[in-house]
Amino acid sequence: MKPLYITAFLTLYCTFLFGQSSNEFFNHLKSFKGKTIYGKAIYMPDTTKANDFWGKELSFTVLQFKRSELRLPFNAGENKTRTWILKKSRHGIQLKHDHRHADGSQDSITNYGGDSDISLGTTLSQYFPADAFTAKLLPSASTNRWIMEFSADKKRFYYILERNKSLRFKAEFYLEN
Repeated sequence: MKPLYITAFLTLYCTFLFGQSSNEFFNHLKSFKGKTIYGKAIYMPDTTKANDFWGKELSFTVLQFKRSELRLPFNAGENKTRTWILKKSRHGIQLKHDHRHADGSQDSITNYGGDSDISLGTTLSQYFPADAFTAKLLPSASTNRWIMEFSADKKRFYYILERNKSLRFKAEFYLEN
């Protein structure tokens, strides 16, 4: 049995180590503050159905709301009703999806997301499994995992959705014009 102080030290060290990677990820994304990043959907299982993403220009703008919070209004063509909210937390980053109606009023399906999984996160990627709020709001999304990722050369940014451990959506954004 390990002495309690060794266990506490290892827990604190791992939290620091993984927290550093989420800080670096957050700060790199923040370095695009004020810029609009453009991209497109590159994977959807069924592109024949009418949907909000396929074949449309996708974009997000990096806005700093508070020192520890970024808001990224996410547009799909003319649809400007979504915002990704990233907040630094004690152990990583929290991702929430804010959905609005065209008039700006809050959609009934909003504020879903999760906290970064610090055991998987790196300076280039963060993984956000669905939280309890999401599972209650959208039971079908209880196995969702959102991934935000920079390419190794940091010239591309990816927004990925997995459900039931299967790829459901992937968008690619170009960080260099």
